[in-house]
Amino acid sequence: MLGIDYGAMRVGIAITDPLNITVQGLETLIRQNSDKIILRKLDEILEKYEIDTIVVGMPLHMNGDKSERAQITEKFIHKLKCKYPKIKIETIDERLTTVEAQKTMNFLDVNRNKKKNIVDTISAEYILETYLNKTKNSLQKK
Repeated sequence: MLGIDYGAMRVGIAITDPLNITVQGLETLIRQNSDKIILRKLDEILEKYEIDTIVVGMPLHMNGDKSERAQITEKFIHKLKCKYPKIKIETIDERLTTVEAQKTMNFLDVNRNKKKNIVDTISAEYILETYLNKTKNSLQKK
């Protein structure tokens, strides 16, 4: 599985191991006002790894309403669905993932200059972990 934290400036990418047990950050991509570079990089990632599911963080307001950023994210998800019709595309509530990523970096005493470059990757990890936990919990309830 692939996790995506789709931001205005940067896009964090995380991936699971083949058994969907662990999650690791892959990289942070710079958007440069276009999704073309992001989609090209996703082509490379999908060619290298056997991805069957892409999970995109959905930025919601704290009350659960869709934000303006959520509408932009939905357009990106539409592009993903058109470009990769055989891959399952899911969304997960990403509220507070950046806050959690910041806390993790503070706990690990990450250099302030490096934080900007990895916060989106860590957020993508949290997005993917949240999805994995949600999937495991729904399987256990059945």
